[in-house]
Amino acid sequence: MGENSLMHLSSRPALIALFSHLVKVVGLAVLVAVLAGSASAVFLFSLDWATQTRNTHRALIWGLPVAGFCVGWLYLKYGQQVEAGHNLLIDEIHDPQKVIPLRMAPLVLGGTVISHLFGASVGREGTAVQMGGALADQLTHFFKLKHVDRRMVLMAGISAGFASVFGTPLAGAVFALEVLAIGRMRFDALLPCLIAAVTADQVGLWWGIQHTHYEFATVPNVTAWLLVVMVMAGALFGLAGKVFADSTHALSGLMKKYIAYAPLRPLLGGAVIAAVVMGGNFDRYIGLGIPVMVESFTHPLAPTDFLGKMVFTVASLGAGFKGGEVTPLFYIGATLGNALAPLFDVPFGLMAAVGFVAVFAGAANTPIASTLMAMELFGADLGVFAALACVMSYVCSGHSGIYRAQRVIHRKTDATS
Repeated sequence: MGENSLMHLSSRPALIALFSHLVKVVGLAVLVAVLAGSASAVFLFSLDWATQTRNTHRALIWGLPVAGFCVGWLYLKYGQQVEAGHNLLIDEIHDPQKVIPLRMAPLVLGGTVISHLFGASVGREGTAVQMGGALADQLTHFFKLKHVDRRMVLMAGISAGFASVFGTPLAGAVFALEVLAIGRMRFDALLPCLIAAVTADQVGLWWGIQHTHYEFATVPNVTAWLLVVMVMAGALFGLAGKVFADSTHALSGLMKKYIAYAPLRPLLGGAVIAAVVMGGNFDRYIGLGIPVMVESFTHPLAPTDFLGKMVFTVASLGAGFKGGEVTPLFYIGATLGNALAPLFDVPFGLMAAVGFVAVFAGAANTPIASTLMAMELFGADLGVFAALACVMSYVCSGHSGIYRAQRVIHRKTDATS
């Protein structure tokens, strides 16, 4: 930096402007974090209630078609402007048009809890992120924010929602920067995203949120064989993420093409899912599936568990049930890693942990956030292995993903499409 630049930064007007900017950024980020962290706490408590109730009263699964119809009708009647969900947030950050209606928050909260109560296989990050973004965007009205500040607030809302629902503030901060586009990160929003993510995580903990703890043995020392395994497994994880994303979009497109009335899609899809679950005892593939994920770290599971979860989640999301994709992707990755562990002669815990984040990295095109998540959840020693698998998954998953609004700024390689 030249002498003139240093003199300019040290001038009183420049320092005052910088201080004013920091006060504004920090203040808005903290407000966003309090709103998003509190909303995530309400959501997670509601989700625990829904899961426990369904497990206690298994016959509720028969109500999935009616529940799907009701949620579909509510969105048709009141939520057409916000039905795009996460994609709407990404579009508004790229091209700000109008403030996201506040109704997005209660609609996605209620829709997701109902989906889980009656047995759909959906996640939770989509709900937390959408609530965080919708609540954050209301500050645009209150403070009359300009476009540049509105983008910052929306990105902070995404970070806060992601961080508070998973207990991973560093991953949450980077996720909002990385998910918008392939090949570019918006570092101008790094400070508000980091503050919002860290604060929202603490707000959730203050409310009493308890995140799942995964038993993980000591990470083995780095060896040439383990590095080769991570590269090979990463390619498989990326393929799994691509199949999941493409299948979900394809089924959703078919349902919309052949079933014009939106509430009928989850009704019919719910009827099929309920009949298969109750007839074949496939309860391990519905809901979040956290108990199965915990098991995958300690002992061998059925090698087809990852495929079962993929089928039920694609069916649920493709039919129009509300929730998210990320937790099912964690399940798919952990159980696929569990299945690959004996083939590569590596510990179950290592492969489950790496798969947990790597399938998500490929499906969402977020390898850096996924690597940070691995280190936050399983310890920093896993970083080298997770990074290799996540980057390889990202490269091999192509340029599609679970978020259709994600833009391609720079191609991953000339060989992928």
